[in-house]
Amino acid sequence: MSTLIENAVCTFCGCLCDDITVEVDNNRIVKTKRACANGRGLFMEYDATPRKPLIYGKEVSWEEAIAECASILENADNPLIYGLSSTSTEAQKKAVELADRLGAVIDTTSSVCHGPTALAMQTVGEATCTLGEVSHRADLLVFWGCNPAVSHMRHFSRYSLMPKGKLVPNGRKDRSMYVVDVRPTASSKVADHFIQIKPGSDYEVLTVLRVLAQGKKVDADQVGGVAIEQLQQLVDRMKGCRYGAAFMGMGLTMTRGRDINVRELFSLVSELNKFTRFSVIPMRGHSNVAGADQVMTWQTGYPFAVSFARGYPQYGPGEFTAVDLLARGEVDAALIIASDPAAHFPRGAAEYLEQIPTIVIDPEKNMTAKAARVFLPTACCGIDAPGTYYRMDNISIYARPVVASGRPRDEDVLTGIMEAMKLC
Repeated sequence: MSTLIENAVCTFCGCLCDDITVEVDNNRIVKTKRACANGRGLFMEYDATPRKPLIYGKEVSWEEAIAECASILENADNPLIYGLSSTSTEAQKKAVELADRLGAVIDTTSSVCHGPTALAMQTVGEATCTLGEVSHRADLLVFWGCNPAVSHMRHFSRYSLMPKGKLVPNGRKDRSMYVVDVRPTASSKVADHFIQIKPGSDYEVLTVLRVLAQGKKVDADQVGGVAIEQLQQLVDRMKGCRYGAAFMGMGLTMTRGRDINVRELFSLVSELNKFTRFSVIPMRGHSNVAGADQVMTWQTGYPFAVSFARGYPQYGPGEFTAVDLLARGEVDAALIIASDPAAHFPRGAAEYLEQIPTIVIDPEKNMTAKAARVFLPTACCGIDAPGTYYRMDNISIYARPVVASGRPRDEDVLTGIMEAMKLC
């Protein structure tokens, strides 16, 4: 007999939709309601059947696998702990503890996505809000360098464009939406206004927007391929709205300028608050990458790229970031948690990762796990394991399991490794 479970949390992306209904039959999810295509795939394709860990591709007991992990880390002079973006904050906290006791380097996927956002935030601050405020108050939305119609499929319908709120009772009819990007996207098709800029011109366009917001004139006809008149119209709309929200994606961090681009957007939003209420929210992709930043910051003082080699946390973007360490060949072992760097890192870094002893903790056998010395198949938070996650607006959400599992949680495995190394 099937069972309906209400208000399950989808841990696929940074939206962390917590209104999902799942139908469970014989400990398998057979149907979902309200989940997007990505969420349905996460719930429907996952198999909670216990699996044995692998050493060099061969099945072994959990005791043997934990002992092998302990041996790898004990014999390493400069181990790297990386990932954390798709696991719970409980596991993230345990990973930081392990890095501290090992004297290891610990880095998160922020270093290859929204790391520039963190650097910009440290420089000029961030005027932000919650997605609940956006859904109830915002009458102007600006999406810059992102395509939520594809990457965050329920963002428009649940959090930003469509919801009927207290101050926007008519939902979509009460809102205006701008998209700024280098090419037309699925998101730009549903926008009221699309501003197409030249690739690599984010900094120039944002700087001009700041100048125009201050009431100054610009001695040019166009910037970044956009007419000054069009930018002036955007500024007038931003200054004249009741409540505005800017959402920025990796398109802004992957062009020339990186954190400087983000800094200009954050500064623009801050200055707009002299005229109205305006906020900015980074479109975080992985389900708990925001949580990784939170845990790293409250445990070490820094959001990513932290080394404990000297016995205390040292912050070094570009020095202690995983891609740079691997590309320079400066680590001799790696513990990858809930991430797949082999599928996303530059070739040189990915190839070096295959040359050193690597441990992968993940519910599924990804590309990194296929080349790893040890693969530890763990439970998936929100499906067969509980855990706390942080939504893209830094609101914590507790995900409870919807099916039973015989798999260990990530934090249990990390605790086992520490016990085997006598670090507890």
